[in-house]
Amino acid sequence: MNEIRLGELNRLKIIKYVDFGFYVDGGRKYGRILLPQGEVTRKVDVGDEVDVFLYLDQEERLVATMRRPLAQVGEFAFLEVAWVNQFGAFLQWGLLKDLFVPFREQKMKMQKGQSYIVHVHLDPESFRIVASAKVERYLSSEVTGLKPGDKVDVLVWQKTDLGFKAIVNNKYSALIYDNQVFRPLRTGDRLEAYVRLVRPDGKIDITLQPTGQQAALDFSDVLLRYLQQNGGRTVLGDKSPAEDIYEAFGVSKKVFKKAVGDLYKRHLVTLTSEGIELAD
Repeated sequence: MNEIRLGELNRLKIIKYVDFGFYVDGGRKYGRILLPQGEVTRKVDVGDEVDVFLYLDQEERLVATMRRPLAQVGEFAFLEVAWVNQFGAFLQWGLLKDLFVPFREQKMKMQKGQSYIVHVHLDPESFRIVASAKVERYLSSEVTGLKPGDKVDVLVWQKTDLGFKAIVNNKYSALIYDNQVFRPLRTGDRLEAYVRLVRPDGKIDITLQPTGQQAALDFSDVLLRYLQQNGGRTVLGDKSPAEDIYEAFGVSKKVFKKAVGDLYKRHLVTLTSEGIELAD
C-alpha cells in the first residue's frame, strides 16, 4: 500500500459495509477510515478500490469522501469566503466542512462573498487542513525542469503595472506582460500557457501563445484552411491591430505575421492593400 496522505486523494480498498456507510483500509497507521454514506458518489461495494479524499470532519475525526475538493494539500486555488467568525474565514472548497483561513494567514481581512487566491496545506501543529492567502511563502524560486517553449498550467494571481502575476504548475511565480495579453484575464482564471523566458533569478516570463518557429508553422496551416473555407481572403494583414488578429484567430500578431510570411514564400497567398488572398 502506498503512503496514505491527509488532504490528498488516496486509492483505498473498501473493507466493510455498515448502515451509515463503508470503511476503507487506512493501513497500519490509520486503521479503518469511515466513508460516510453521504460521501459516496456512485455505487460501490466491499472489495472495491476507490479514490477518496481524506480530511478531518466537524468532530476532528479522520474521514474519507469520494467528493473532489477544489484544491488538495500543496495546491493553490481561487476560493470564495462562505463565512467569517472571530477566529478567521472559512472558504467553500467543495466539501461539507469549509476550509479555514486563520486571521494570521490573511493579507487583509477576508470578506464573506469575496474570493481570494490561497495555498492549501497542513497546519504543522494541529495537522488540520488550512489555507493561507500569503501565497508568496509557498512559491519556489529555484526553477527546475522548465525551458522556453514548455507548456505549463497557470493560475492567474493578480494584476500589476507590468501585466499579470500568475502561479505556474502549482509551484512558481511568473509574469504575463501586458503586450502578451490579447484577451480578458481575471484573477482565478486557469489556463494553459507557454514559458517565454526563465531568468537567472528564478523569475519566469510566460506567454499565452506557443513560442518559436513551430508555432508559426502550425498556424500557417490553420490560416490556409481558413482562407480556403472563407472565400479565399481575409481583411486582416500586417497593419491590423493585434487585438483584432487575436479575436479572429487566437494568436499574437507576431505569430500571425510569421505564418503569413511562410505562406507567401510558398506562393500560396498574395498580399494586397485590403488584406491577404489565396494565390491563383
